[in-house]
Amino acid sequence: MIHLPPLSGSPRSSLSATEAARWAASDAKILAEAGYDAIIVENFGDTPFFAGRVPPVTVAAMTACALAVREAAPNATLGINVLRNDAEAALSIASCVGARFVRVNVHTGARVTDQGIVQGEAASTLRLRKALGAEDVAIWADVDVKHSSPLGAPRPLVQEVEDLTKRGMAEVVLVTGEGTGKGVDVSKLAAVKKAAASAPVLVASGATLDSLSTLAQHADGVVVGSALRLGGIPGGSIDAALARTFATAFRTAFKR
Repeated sequence: MIHLPPLSGSPRSSLSATEAARWAASDAKILAEAGYDAIIVENFGDTPFFAGRVPPVTVAAMTACALAVREAAPNATLGINVLRNDAEAALSIASCVGARFVRVNVHTGARVTDQGIVQGEAASTLRLRKALGAEDVAIWADVDVKHSSPLGAPRPLVQEVEDLTKRGMAEVVLVTGEGTGKGVDVSKLAAVKKAAASAPVLVASGATLDSLSTLAQHADGVVVGSALRLGGIPGGSIDAALARTFATAFRTAFKR
């Protein structure tokens, strides 16, 4: 996961889109050299996030960064995540830059978050994907998404996973802890894996060197961000040594 710096138009922005793109390219080169399978470009620095649609300046800046990543790491699969939950922007960027998947934090259902109520728009997202001719862009969707709680009474986790994959047509299911960098509950992960049937399940927060062997028993892979930064602190540039060490440990744990 490339945690982009605050982009043009966001409250803490200090870099131009060109400078942010150089940042992204630098991280991408490190990941490519370490042999990572996929790279996700995410506007991590744009807090506080919009609950839904982001402004055009964010889409423009993220497109510039995604193109820089594509050039720096042409052999890595590219993904887009527009925080907090702008699937329309993510799909639009993906279709223009040749990305192969988008992450959607709330694809089905509704959650109470620090941005307010975030509601899934699977119907609109899937129809847009069809209209763009982007059926080859997979949807990676979170279940019981971090930094949120259910709107109303919690539903059985198994039912949430089934709705996400069958009714919401998500191709990949992401499992997280309670927040960025927080580890997953292994029993929850195992339950999601069982309910997801043939859909791949990835751990999407809190993966560490020490937890990889355990996670490999219940997941098909991991999305890693914080563990690639010094001190495990999210944001900032990726550390090359940590990235190489994590990649080697992952291949050992997941037998790849």
